[in-house]
Amino acid sequence: MERRNVLKLSALAGATGVLTLAPVSFAAASDSGSAAHHGGSGGLPPEGSVQSRVVTGHLPTGAADFVYLPVEVPSGVRQIAVSYSYNRPTVPPGTQGNACDIGIFDQHGTAVGGRGFRGWSGGARTEFAISADTATPGYLAGPVKAGTWYVVLGPYTVAPQGLDYSVTVTLTFGTPAETQVPDYPADHAPGRGRAWYRGDCHLHTVHSDGKRTVEQLAALARAAGLDFINSSDHNTTSAHAQLGPVSGDDLLILTGEEVTTRNGHYLAIGLDAGEWIDWRYRARDDAFGRFTRQIRRAGGIVVPAHPYAPSLASQWKFGYDDVDAIEVWNGPWTLDDELTLATWDNLLTGAARRGDGHWIPAMGNSDAHRDPDVVGLPQTVVLADGLNRRALQDGLRAGTSWIAESAAVQLSFTASGPRGEHAGIGERLSVAPDASVTVRLEASGVPAGTVVRLMTDEGQMVGALLPASGVLEWSTTASIASYVRAEVRRPAADGGASGMPGPALAITNPIWLGKQ
Repeated sequence: MERRNVLKLSALAGATGVLTLAPVSFAAASDSGSAAHHGGSGGLPPEGSVQSRVVTGHLPTGAADFVYLPVEVPSGVRQIAVSYSYNRPTVPPGTQGNACDIGIFDQHGTAVGGRGFRGWSGGARTEFAISADTATPGYLAGPVKAGTWYVVLGPYTVAPQGLDYSVTVTLTFGTPAETQVPDYPADHAPGRGRAWYRGDCHLHTVHSDGKRTVEQLAALARAAGLDFINSSDHNTTSAHAQLGPVSGDDLLILTGEEVTTRNGHYLAIGLDAGEWIDWRYRARDDAFGRFTRQIRRAGGIVVPAHPYAPSLASQWKFGYDDVDAIEVWNGPWTLDDELTLATWDNLLTGAARRGDGHWIPAMGNSDAHRDPDVVGLPQTVVLADGLNRRALQDGLRAGTSWIAESAAVQLSFTASGPRGEHAGIGERLSVAPDASVTVRLEASGVPAGTVVRLMTDEGQMVGALLPASGVLEWSTTASIASYVRAEVRRPAADGGASGMPGPALAITNPIWLGKQ
């Protein structure tokens, strides 16, 4: 074993830091003697022969975000396998310990946004393998071609004592198997024409840090009464090629990714199948716009995920100027959802003051990883012209959608004017400033004691128990309220003593009031 020395540090002002280590070399066919000596043909090592190299090293506190270990791969390799480990020393309370992710890039290199990506498992796995016909979940199957490959370590946090790592790279020589054809899902399903469709666009499987297979995920989505889901494993698209067999006329599966940067996570929803979005940048790198453009060119939409999540590197730092929607509700309702909801409402108020018609809709997703995480808690209910990628994305971008705790929760939310004018969620009721407006909410599938809050750009205008009829009406004018949106809440656990409302059962996007 050999302790590696750092050869290069790229830490340009404001750029994500990168370390590149000394390369690891393997014996090429020309270095191995004659074919007769090795029992192979044409100078190649014997079929099935194996070579391994072990690399150790130490990273200090403040290490670069990504550490690249070049691996010189000779010709004739059938499989590349990597395993790694690192120490976890005891640290003082409140101090971050060691956490180190792993992935790999192939002979095309490590350029940000380049062609070299071959897989990422974060901290979910300690080993992986890639060959022409198969790969560990999170990694992309395909030929192991000669050239410089790069094992990438991602020291997420480093203890005060530093991080000691060990990486083992193993090459298996031989004739590669035939590369498999990806079985991508269709981007449309029969649907019900223009209708409300229920979906969950933030889900994880064994292809990142989830514990469910794509088959198990699809079964849970169907059981939850969903019409569509979006594949969103962290920083990889490896699940895409396996989603075709588990989709169907009753379940549309969009292909996407959760782009997991060091300055927040965001969803790329409804990408072209197989499209990969890089995550190796921070807000200060001024790279976010480059990748939002890539997402939209690939047919996707951009949605910041859990902007106030308490876990490290989950807080959103890229701003909201270049996003299509915001995930205001992530999994079971918690305080960070309350914070995101307040931030989103402030953005709506800013949009009302600008009066330019541009605003950012809200959506909700489960972020389910494993049992007991509930797929479809919450779910976004979107009005779309059909059950297909384009129509659903149009609805999400337009905000003709609302968020439900489950398929049991049903809701209708409308506004009407004095001359028969009518608008629904995400739409505008074009009436004079002093015209009387009737706002009507109807909800079912919610428990007794449910509270309805009607929120405007002036704040909460109504806070009342949902009547036994399930219907609540409120009268206003466009001069009083530029928009109105509804929150349907469970009773507060403390009876309201803290002033905090109870967990959400449903949240709507706004209805805008008045002429634009």
